[in-house]
Amino acid sequence: MDRSGRRRGLGLVLIGSALAALGFGCASYPPQRQVEGLDLPRFMGDWYVQAHIPTGTEEDAYNGVESYALGDDGRVLTSYVFRDGGFDAKLEVLEPVGFVSDDSNAKWGMRFFWPFRAEYLVSHIDADYSETIIARTKRDYVWIMTRAPEISDERLEALTAIVAELGYDVTKLRRVPQQWPDAGHPVTEAEGPLALHTRAAD
Repeated sequence: MDRSGRRRGLGLVLIGSALAALGFGCASYPPQRQVEGLDLPRFMGDWYVQAHIPTGTEEDAYNGVESYALGDDGRVLTSYVFRDGGFDAKLEVLEPVGFVSDDSNAKWGMRFFWPFRAEYLVSHIDADYSETIIARTKRDYVWIMTRAPEISDERLEALTAIVAELGYDVTKLRRVPQQWPDAGHPVTEAEGPLALHTRAAD
């Protein structure tokens, strides 16, 4: 599995956004909402991606799981594991690193390759830390995620309404198929955050 190649692929999809964040873009966008006072340690762990406006790399993702673990240096070790094209398809593993960039703990720079960091905003978290929405100022990509593998249609509809409030065209949302158990998925074998498991397996 050529993980470095996949990191480069997603990095190229996000490079325009990263350059804009660094001041090379000319377009301006309304400020995006972000959570205030995110409990970062509580936010860590595994999240099942239930719907998204995807980047090119993940546009046919199945059983998508995003995972975070705090490194000793304060960076957020991240793993995004999904099957590409079906429930029996090959596994794709992306391992960017997040850098918390303000006191809210909800604004990160996500680095897929040095030196570029793509904007990543925790724009919604519920009181139980069981569902979240990751958004961007450009309103290009968005991810709806939950702690549980399954989500009811009613909850997804409610979260979709929040995505609309964030300024997105929700007709572009794709529901990510989730079907569990998946014996071959590394989240099944992980003891603790998937983000640490994938690295330990290297």
